[in-house]
This record gives sequence, structure tokens and C-alpha cells, in this order.
Amino acid sequence: MENFKTHITENKNTHMTHIEDKVIYGGVKGTRQAIMALRSLRDMLKGEHNGSVSVKWDGAPAIFAGIDPSDGKFFVAKKGIFNKNPKVYKTPEDVDADTKGDLADKLKVALKELPALGIKGVVQGDFLYGPGDVKTTKIDGESYVTFHPNTIVYAVPSRSPGAASIKKSKIGIVWHTTYKGNTFSSMRASYGVQVSKFKPTRAVWSQDAMLRDLTNVTMTKRETEEVNEYLSQAGKIFNKISGTTLKQLEANKELSSLIETYNNSFVRSGTVIGNTRGHVSGLIKWIGQRYQKEIDKRKTEKGKDAQQKKLDAILVFFSTQNRKSLEQMFELQKVMVLAKLKLINILNKLAKIKTFVKTQNGYKVTGEEGYVAIDKLGGDAVKIVDRMEFSYNNFSKDILKGWDKPGRN
Repeated sequence: MENFKTHITENKNTHMTHIEDKVIYGGVKGTRQAIMALRSLRDMLKGEHNGSVSVKWDGAPAIFAGIDPSDGKFFVAKKGIFNKNPKVYKTPEDVDADTKGDLADKLKVALKELPALGIKGVVQGDFLYGPGDVKTTKIDGESYVTFHPNTIVYAVPSRSPGAASIKKSKIGIVWHTTYKGNTFSSMRASYGVQVSKFKPTRAVWSQDAMLRDLTNVTMTKRETEEVNEYLSQAGKIFNKISGTTLKQLEANKELSSLIETYNNSFVRSGTVIGNTRGHVSGLIKWIGQRYQKEIDKRKTEKGKDAQQKKLDAILVFFSTQNRKSLEQMFELQKVMVLAKLKLINILNKLAKIKTFVKTQNGYKVTGEEGYVAIDKLGGDAVKIVDRMEFSYNNFSKDILKGWDKPGRN
């Protein structure tokens, strides 16, 4: 049986791949798509390309709601909706049989209040707050209505119309994805939810995730030049990388996962990857140490030999050519991140709600969790996050989380 903290921890990394990680997982095609996605976002912000951007709200848990196509009944669900045997909740008893604690409370209030919206089909969103979660908080001398679902504290000025709506409501959800299909297994997702078609109800503060004012964004000449320079560098580095290396890594899921884990250890510590040759050498050493621990755990020679063979199979990849290409891939990731951060800074100017993180010493300003750029011509969507800020906040023990009771705002 799950509780709330376990649920969001287990599902924290089940989102879209970070755009720069497409270099590791995506092969030649995925790497090219990642670079093109950044170019497309730049063009959107310049008003030269048709697309849209949604905010990645830091809500928890992820929640699905709508009508079960098999029986026409209203339900709420977690990500188990897409299991082979879909796990959906249509009564409070269904919820209690599968969950407990805060998670059960949130799902039951959703089950009670969301039918009033008149949802057609199935939609997905992120839970922002329920009964008792909304507070009035003073931050830097100013009064805010706040809610703290996960890592980020969202703050709305207390005297604003938005704050009044939030205080009157019982539940807050931001919706971002619509599903259509005759069965849960056959449903297809599309980005965006037409919240304006929901029936109004005071009890539910419903928002969609789309940024409305992209047409008002203006990139300065300096910003445009910097982004263009980073994207130009990205293209040049990409052309130097061996296509064979990219394909080998795309096919080797175990190795690509190890590389991502190794890179994430730098994000967690707030360390920027410097010399890429040293980074590759460090990666190889780290892989060896990781497998050596597994070898040492085994009691029998057979078990030790099996782990040694796994290590040997992984290390075969690191030929002179592949090591050189890996260095270039890490250089490409660094340049893509620089372009991404410039674009995020521009998008952050559109923020309607202030965002903070809570520490033992008070509140600290932070950016949005990130954004999803949606290309209306190509239909692709990519996740764009300042990992060094948000992911560090997410992993840091110094940052109080919304589900950590002593740290509730």
C-alpha cells in the first residue's frame, strides 16, 4: 500500500527526457531533434515559428480524471491507469484499498470535487493543493497566499483576485494533457487541456499549463546573438561526433542509463562538468567501481564471474574512437544547456505566480520547474528544465519539501 511520500518519490523521474539527454539516448536522430527543438523554441520566442510553451508545474501527485470508456463512470487515477489491468478509483473505498495517508486524502477529495467540472474524456494534471494546504505567508515583508505541493512554493499576492479564488476553493489542479480513445490502453495523448470548457465550480481552482503571452516576449539583440552562437556551436560539435558511436549508445540502454546516473551525480552536488576528457575517464573509473561492488557482494565464483562479464561487456564500448566521441557528446550537452538556460531566463519573465523554495532559514527565490515546448508543425514536445537549480533543489536535504510535514509552509 502506497503513501504520498513514497508515491511521488517513485514517480519523480517518470517524466519526459531532459532535452540534452537526447544526446545520450536518442542516437543520431534524437540528437538532431534536440538541437532543432532548441532552434524551434528560439524561433517561437522571436515570433517566427508556430508553436506553444507550457509551464511544468511542480505539483504532486500526478492525477488523471474523467470518464471510464468501459462503463461511463467518473474516476480518478494515478499512473496505474495505463497498467495492463488499469487501476482507477471510482469510490472512496477503491482509494482506501490501494493507498493511505496524504495520498489517499488527496485522491478522495479529487473524487468528490472533480465531477462538478463536467470533464469529457480523460485529462491529466498535477495536484497543487487540497484542504488545509493553502496558507497565508509573509515573504520578504509581503503577504502571499501560498501552496507547497512538492519542492517549489507557489505564492500569489494576498490582495489579488487570484488569491481570493484560491482561498475559496478546496482543491487546486493544473491540467496539461488530454487523452482520447475507446479503452485506456489505446488512448492517445495530446498536449493541452481546454479548461475553458469545464463547468465553473468554486470548489476547484483549475488551470491549464499554457503560457499565454508568448507574442509579448522580445529577445534583446544580445540575447539573440548569444543563443544563436550556442546553437551554431552545437551544430558544429554534432557534425564531429561519430554516428556509429551515437547508434551504439542508443542501442546500449544499460550503458546510456549508467552515463545518465553518473551525470546526475554532478547535478545533485551542484557541480558543473568541466574538462570532458577527464569526465570520460571519471565515468569509466566509476563504472568499474560500481561493478566491483557487485562482484564483491557475490558469494560464489559463478556469481562473481557473471558480474565481471557484465563489466567487460560494458567496457568494450570505450574504444579510442568512442571515447573521443563521448567527449564531444558531453561538450554538445554543455553548449545545449547554455542555450537552454538563456531561453529559460526569457520564459521566466512571463511568470504570473512567484516561486520560492523553503529552507530552514526562510524562503529563497527560484524559477519555475521548467517548460515544455510544443512544436505545432512537427507535433514534438521536449522538456526544458534548469537542472542545476531545480534538480539540485529537488535532491537537496537543505530544501524543505511540501510533503515533509515539519516543512509545510
